[in-house]
Amino acid sequence: MRKYSKQRESIENFLIGRTDHPTAETVYLNIRESFPNISLGTVYRNLSLLAEIGKIRKLSTGMGPDRFDWDTTPHYHFICNDCGAVLDLKVNGLDHINILASQDFGGDVEGHTTYFYGKCPACKKAKLTQAESLLCNA
Repeated sequence: MRKYSKQRESIENFLIGRTDHPTAETVYLNIRESFPNISLGTVYRNLSLLAEIGKIRKLSTGMGPDRFDWDTTPHYHFICNDCGAVLDLKVNGLDHINILASQDFGGDVEGHTTYFYGKCPACKKAKLTQAESLLCNA
């Protein structure tokens, strides 16, 4: 196990309870308030270590930089195509997906990662408001 690090502890504490899945850059900008001399590389290394030891989850969404999630319990994520937000998505009834994937496979499916895409509630509301505004001005 790695030795104790106040910087690593600060990074972990910054992530705990957050639901916005920040990027390494966001973590860096916030941690720098407590540790002015910390480098972005140090933040990346600590985030990688925390993900490697299972304290956090690294999300590679394919849209922009990786995000980090303190909640390591099985759950799904929604990615907004408009603003790029990554949000937790509560989906019940998908616990059997690993069993379905294992059928006719011959190997062992031990987990899965699924992302859902579309418009987040804020972007959907903004789009509706914009459409209503256009109708009122017509």
